[in-house]
Amino acid sequence: MSDLKRTALYDVHVAMGARMVPFAGWEMPVQYPTGPTAEHHAVRKAAGLFDIDHMGQFKLLGRDAETFLQYVQPRDVSRMKVWDAEYSYLCYGDGTFVDDIFIYKLPDDEWMIVVNAANREKDLFWLDTHAVGFDVEILDISDPTYMLALQGPKGQAILQKLTDYDLDQVAFHTAARIQVGGIETLIGATGYTGEYGYELFFPEEKAIAMWELLLDAGREEGLLACGLAARDSLRFEACLPLYGHEIHAEVEPIGARLGWVCDWDKGPWIGRDAVLKTKLEKPKLLLVGLEMIDRGVPREGYEVAKDGQVIGWVTTGMKSPTLNKFLALAYVPRGYNKIGTELDVIIRGKPKKAVVVKRPFYIPAYRRK
Repeated sequence: MSDLKRTALYDVHVAMGARMVPFAGWEMPVQYPTGPTAEHHAVRKAAGLFDIDHMGQFKLLGRDAETFLQYVQPRDVSRMKVWDAEYSYLCYGDGTFVDDIFIYKLPDDEWMIVVNAANREKDLFWLDTHAVGFDVEILDISDPTYMLALQGPKGQAILQKLTDYDLDQVAFHTAARIQVGGIETLIGATGYTGEYGYELFFPEEKAIAMWELLLDAGREEGLLACGLAARDSLRFEACLPLYGHEIHAEVEPIGARLGWVCDWDKGPWIGRDAVLKTKLEKPKLLLVGLEMIDRGVPREGYEVAKDGQVIGWVTTGMKSPTLNKFLALAYVPRGYNKIGTELDVIIRGKPKKAVVVKRPFYIPAYRRK
């Protein structure tokens, strides 16, 4: 494991008793002694703190930065105001996924995009390749920038203890530059758990200080340090996609249920024609939610069958800590996606009954009326 990268909090995690595992080229905490189920429930009911410094951040500068962003992804960024933050993705020319990203519009014609850890080098190369002819500078600021996530219903109250900035002014999917315990920090009201919360960007040398500040501020609120296992179960319940599972270079946005990101009238973007063709002709494969009827855990990669014929595969599956059900996300052909359709998941060579159910399994806090 010597070739794995370590975040600045590695020794802190080990001292806290975290179990460290390889993930996307990094050695990251998968869980703490509290256990992933307790960590999951803490985020749903109180708050959780995640080290997510394995994620990549790129800064885009230059006269054509906005024009370039319009070209390389499907969202109409010309509609974004300063301090807006929006989800999007990058597509290859054939409409399949390069990666999914978060876009931040910052002051002074500056943009920041957040990319997945495993795709940092690939994404940078892909962006640089398509930047020819644009007056844009793409800077990888991942190493000097540290990233934490504070998620859960008590996240705002915890962070408010550490700043004079009125966090009521930071609406969902917006950002602000504030002082957190004296540390200059860019915060985004964003996250990957289905709860309200924040993602924090600040100088790497302040990582330990920020971690300790937040844990201390949240102790009375029930804040727990959380690992990758809880992060995965939380995003899974909310049906948020994970690169390498629900999205990758062999599936496209319409089938992945991400067509809502596309602004079709903004002009050309890489992959637009292919994605639009799929939208008009209907995708061959669709992402669905499954609930197990028979006893069994539907794991990633397990085959999905109908009447003995394999028709699809599970992308993510587990027992939902919140709902106490065995659930899965899976790709199946169009025609098998109707809610109530009974299918089989092949578990250890045996067909186990499952039924197509509505997604998301857990309605995110920001989607509730």
